[in-house]
This record gives sequence, structure tokens and C-alpha cells, in this order.
Amino acid sequence: MFWRRRKRESAPLTPSGRPGGIPPEMLDRVRAIEIRARRLVNDLFLGEYQAVFRGKGVEFDELRPYVVGDDVRSIDWKAYAKTGQPVVRRYREDRDLTVMFVVDVSASQSAGALPRTKADLAAEVCAVLAFAAIRNKDRVGLLLFASKPERYVRPGAGPTHVLRVIREVLWTRPETRGTDIGAALEYLTGVQKRRATVFLVSDFLATEYARPLRAAARRHDIIAIRVREPLDEALPDAGLIRVADAETGQPIEVDSGDRRIRQAYADAVRDLDRERKRLFGELGIDEISLSVERDYVPELLRFFKKRGVAAA
Repeated sequence: MFWRRRKRESAPLTPSGRPGGIPPEMLDRVRAIEIRARRLVNDLFLGEYQAVFRGKGVEFDELRPYVVGDDVRSIDWKAYAKTGQPVVRRYREDRDLTVMFVVDVSASQSAGALPRTKADLAAEVCAVLAFAAIRNKDRVGLLLFASKPERYVRPGAGPTHVLRVIREVLWTRPETRGTDIGAALEYLTGVQKRRATVFLVSDFLATEYARPLRAAARRHDIIAIRVREPLDEALPDAGLIRVADAETGQPIEVDSGDRRIRQAYADAVRDLDRERKRLFGELGIDEISLSVERDYVPELLRFFKKRGVAAA
């Protein structure tokens, strides 16, 4: 269940290609997500993305003669000593960004009471953000994780690469079932040396990832996307029910008609959420909260507008 302890597992991992045998219905889902994502990017998100995610570095461009009004701090004094003519150094912004999606593909992401799963929602949101990134000439990479890192796709560019990212999120069959956010972040820190914008996608119903999150946040700009479904936060009043933990397979009988049990369940989730929000606040990590029963577009727009104000 969500209060489980993490179990470390070794995770030797190398980039790999797409195994064959993808069923036609999966390709149809990828195509449907692609069409919707492209439309949303063109109509709503491209300008917002460009305003929020700018290059973090600068590169030298040229020397030009000093003119009245230039900042004297930009004068190249070594060139002045050689030529006797004041010149200023001009720089251009390094626009090439790397965007990494670190996505939870544990068994609980495909479980739930509604037709739309957390895995479905995660794939579509990643598609929208990935298409916005490549339209902005950024590079996109992917790390999928469960109890260990499961699949890594090196950052790349272009629509074909984004379609591969979508297929991986939808189609990957992880070897493990649990959730180890910390192991995924440790792997990311090891393979992604260059600073990146990292979208960390999970339901965050896990513990013991504070230390690797702190290490990753020192190097990368991390944005958390919390994806939930109703059963994650509240048990229905349905009497005696037999349930199984999606990640362990452990069956248990629960009297969901008992108000105390429902309250204990809700309290446990609230405790996890309270600790996560405290940690994110300490590290300056923004969070986007999404649910399978609501449209994600307003939440993404709200995030972009909030970030745009902060970046202005």
C-alpha cells in the first residue's frame, strides 16, 4: 500500500530500442494522443512554454565598438589595451535546453476505478510538454521507473523522437511493480550531467526519497507532476471489500463501511502529502496537481502563468 517502505534494487540500465510486437490499438492510442497534443501546443501552450523555459546560459557572440550608453562593465579591457579602442563583448542566450521526463510506471499507475488510468494521463501530459519542447528546439529525454529504473531514452529532438517517448510511457512493461522515486533520481543524477528541466511524474504515494531529491534539485530544475485518481485519497463506503495492493499483489479484506478505517486511510495520505509539500517548498520545487477525473489543461495553464510571472 502507499505507506510501504522502499526496497532498493540494483538497476544496471542502458538505452535500448523499441521491442517489436506493439499491437495496432496501442499505435492508435499514440496517434490520438499525438493529434490532441499537437493541437493543444499550437493553440495554447507554445507561447507559454517559450515565456517560461528560457536558456540558462550564455555564449560569446562578438566584439563591437563601444557606444555611449553601453554598460561599461561589458567593455573588454584586454582588447582595449591591445587596440586602444573601447569595445564591448556581446553574448547570446544558450537556447538549447534539455527536458527530461522521469515517469512512474509502477503497477499502481495502471490500476484504479475509472476507465482512464494515471498512466494514460501521464502519457498525454508528457506528450503535450514534449511537443512544446521540440517546437522550441529543445531536446527531450525519458526515464521510466518502478521499484528500479526500468528504461532510459537519451535526450533527442524531433517529432519521431517524441512519438517514441509516448510509446515508451504507454507500452513499457516494467520488470518490477513497486515505486522507488529515490532510485530513479539517483540514476538521473548519474546519467544527466548537464542541467535539465525535469518533470517528475508520479502519484507520490511513496516515502524515503528526500535525500536523492535534494541532490537532484541542486543540479536540475525539477517540476513535480502529481497524478492521482479518487481511490488514492479516499476509500468508498462500500462495506466489506476484498482488495489487493496493485504493486505487491497482497490481498486484504477491508471494512470500508467503518468510518474509522476510511478516516485512517485518508489521514495517511494527507500525512504523505503534507510532508511532500514541506519538502518541495524547502527545495523550491513547483508542483502541478492532476486527476484522472478532471481536464488537465487548466492546471497546466495555471502552472505556466504562475511560472511566467515568477520569471518576468
